[in-house]
Amino acid sequence: MKRKFLTLLLSVCGLTFAAAQTETSAYHPGVTPEGAIYFLPKTAIQVNVLVEKSVYTPGEFAKYAMRYLRLKDVPQESGTTYRVVAVQQAPVGVADTTKAFAVKFNAKTVAANVGLSQDGCLLAINTQPLKPELPKPFKAAPKPKELNPRSFMNEEILAAGSTAKMAELTASEIYDLRENRNLLIKGQADYMPNDGAQMKLMLDRLEQQETALRQLFTGKKVTDTIETVLTIVPEGSMKQVLFRISQKLGLVDSDDLSGEPYYITVEDLKTLPVDDENAKKKKSQVESGIYVNVPGRMRSTITKGDASAISIKEMPAAQFGNVELLSGELFNKRYATHLWVDPASGAVSRLEAEQPK
Repeated sequence: MKRKFLTLLLSVCGLTFAAAQTETSAYHPGVTPEGAIYFLPKTAIQVNVLVEKSVYTPGEFAKYAMRYLRLKDVPQESGTTYRVVAVQQAPVGVADTTKAFAVKFNAKTVAANVGLSQDGCLLAINTQPLKPELPKPFKAAPKPKELNPRSFMNEEILAAGSTAKMAELTASEIYDLRENRNLLIKGQADYMPNDGAQMKLMLDRLEQQETALRQLFTGKKVTDTIETVLTIVPEGSMKQVLFRISQKLGLVDSDDLSGEPYYITVEDLKTLPVDDENAKKKKSQVESGIYVNVPGRMRSTITKGDASAISIKEMPAAQFGNVELLSGELFNKRYATHLWVDPASGAVSRLEAEQPK
């Protein structure tokens, strides 16, 4: 998350304020243009979905797989399939435009260095913001080098006059490779390796040759993993289709019935009491200080269709909590005050307010 730091100095800007403390009020456009305007966040759920894509290409000798290698049900046609292999959840903050506040700076306050997120959410005062903890982006493993089966064919196979004859000779070569491997393992080969490293090298080479030639019968499957990031902003307890996946098409629209649905259910755990009308009225008054969230908690559950849950996570939820005021006295110049705000919930993560000696 990019951070934007807003620092206003009275000596540079030539601004003069009559108030002795930091003043914070509900934001109305144009009321306090000389100060910092910030939002508090609401908590969204970021879902990282890993989908494996498999592309199958039939082998040149696929129709002879049963005759020469006794391999049943070998596919004869190419095809692409998709499946979900992992789902991760994490809370992230998004600006709540209903919680907007403005801060005036003056000569008697130290709240003059305000760290904001890219979308204007309060992150820190007089210190460096915290980095949000998000799932690490998926990094695909390097793909193995593709084998060319023809580079492992002997002269007799390549000179065969028909596909059927080539398949027969290739199958014979595969059986020879297996026999040679078994003789090496038993220590009965004509040319035995001198040490373990050489033995491993020879066995690996035989395995590579057999794998390449077997692909002519069994076909080749190439897999790739695709990461998709979805963001849900719950406003209350809810259940909805998170995404759908088609075995043939991959991720499709949530209303596309060709895909199997994955649901997300969000529960407000009601860990905080609801503000009464008097408390809300009091908070609506202009007061001095910095507003922060006191988040509630929510439980997010992701299920595949009506089956059991595949991912459950409890996390703070700013929209299920309250807004509280940190007194402006904390930010008078007689204190060295540093405030860190959680990027996902808008709650106080850490507050240091030390009176200088």
